[in-house]
Amino acid sequence: MAATVVRYLRQVGAPTSAEPVEALPRPELRAVGEDERAPLDPGEFRRVLGHFASGVTIVTAPSDEPDGPPAGFACQSFSSLSLDPPLVAFMVARTSTTWPRIAAAGVFCVNILGADQGTVCRSFAVSGADKFAGVEHDPTPVTGSPVLAGVPAWIDCTIHAVHTGGDHLIVVGKVEALGTADGECSPLLFHQGKFGRFEA
Repeated sequence: MAATVVRYLRQVGAPTSAEPVEALPRPELRAVGEDERAPLDPGEFRRVLGHFASGVTIVTAPSDEPDGPPAGFACQSFSSLSLDPPLVAFMVARTSTTWPRIAAAGVFCVNILGADQGTVCRSFAVSGADKFAGVEHDPTPVTGSPVLAGVPAWIDCTIHAVHTGGDHLIVVGKVEALGTADGECSPLLFHQGKFGRFEA
């Protein structure tokens, strides 16, 4: 797995301390051949899977260049993966312009959003904008990735592995540190294209 990560990070221009390895070619943005696809309508696929309610996160990373701005994007597809060792995972589109910056940094922080942070989520979902404008944040204790103010919980990670999954990448992070806010805080939920909150 380590070799896979090194190959990917070298592909996006990230410095590594490992021996040089041959970069993997960028695969086409599809999982299977046209003749292998099931007759699924993309709109129907999204509609049905939209019935699965999930939490919402913002994945952040420190700048990959001196004095540059940090990176971040809104991410619905996040999950815990392993307890021993502690691993988490998130999925990102292979066309993402933010992902190469996170890959180059080699680290990231998952910010789990609270019920009142829908506006913050929307600002990080916009491509090309200054996503951190007016957003308070502090560095995590290990990687220095931004922890956004007011989040109920955060998870500080180093990139452990990167796998391909169709038109997305599956990024596995090794948890280096984590924490929660003081007091109870309802999470931000996403269901059928709308934000909501949890009620017991």
